[in-house]
Amino acid sequence: MAIQLGKDWNQQKVSLLEQKERIDSDILEQVAAILKIPAEAIRNFDEDQAVNIISNTFDKVENSFNFGTFNLHPIDKLMQLHEEKIALYERMLKEKDEMMGRLERLIGDK
Repeated sequence: MAIQLGKDWNQQKVSLLEQKERIDSDILEQVAAILKIPAEAIRNFDEDQAVNIISNTFDKVENSFNFGTFNLHPIDKLMQLHEEKIALYERMLKEKDEMMGRLERLIGDK
């Protein structure tokens, strides 16, 4: 943020800005542009409402992944992929051993 605000800015100055109750309009416009949000969104910010929106959003996301007894949690999916990878590796090892056996028989027949 400090870099994008300009050469007169540093992290300490940005931290002080974050602590202010009121911010000059021109600085607020610059910050809004950097964050790619309307300045009005910052001016009308309500922390309680934001927390409520975030909470409801995550509840909806979590509920959208539940299909009866079937549940798509990221950790469960990661574990499933890991088990599939192990099974594939074991099949590949078995096929390698079978191929080595065939090659040894071909070499032994000559």
